[in-house]
Amino acid sequence: MKKISLIALLTLFVLYTQAQQVDLRRKIEVTGTAELEVTPDIIYISISLKEYLDVKKKIGIESIERALQTAVLKAGIPKENFMVNDIASYNFTWDRKSPDYLASKQYRIKVSDLSKWNQLLAGVDARGVQYSAIESYDYSKLEAVKKELKIQALKAAREKAVYLAEAVGEKVGMALEINEQSNEGYSQPMYRTQMAMKTDAAGGEAMPDIDFKKIKLTAQMRAVFELK
Repeated sequence: MKKISLIALLTLFVLYTQAQQVDLRRKIEVTGTAELEVTPDIIYISISLKEYLDVKKKIGIESIERALQTAVLKAGIPKENFMVNDIASYNFTWDRKSPDYLASKQYRIKVSDLSKWNQLLAGVDARGVQYSAIESYDYSKLEAVKKELKIQALKAAREKAVYLAEAVGEKVGMALEINEQSNEGYSQPMYRTQMAMKTDAAGGEAMPDIDFKKIKLTAQMRAVFELK
């Protein structure tokens, strides 16, 4: 009997403790969002050069590479931002003495804007360019922008809480909870392949550079405020 009474007392104590822990404060929960568009300023360009035949004379990869290297230096790109990615051959032969042996070489070049792309391709004979593409991109101040967006998103959340509370005659007090909503990803910006700008045979004007579409960064914060 004493054992049952003890269990009953413990149960009552637990229930009383839980009741004491119930938060009876009136609250408002809101979500704030902040967005910003930025243009990538770290762009990795992939360029593949290939040997080719010019009136039955093979133009070697060394000569084409030298032209690209010269274009890189003229564009003001640091030499450490110019590197070899891969080396291959095509036309299905590995005999370097065969006229059918044509080597290709891939390069990775780090630039700060796409206008450099035009300068690089303009410095190399188009017959020696196998392909050119954007390999990857980034933004140098990405972390600082993310931090600022989170702050702005939290401020937006409080502003929303204030005008919603005022709509029902209430006032917003201190923040009870603040939670960051995960939103780290961003979509790949749209771009168009850029080749060297040249006037056409009719003397038309060269078109201006086409830059990256801006990256949209978004931050979202959830907050709970006390209602006074």
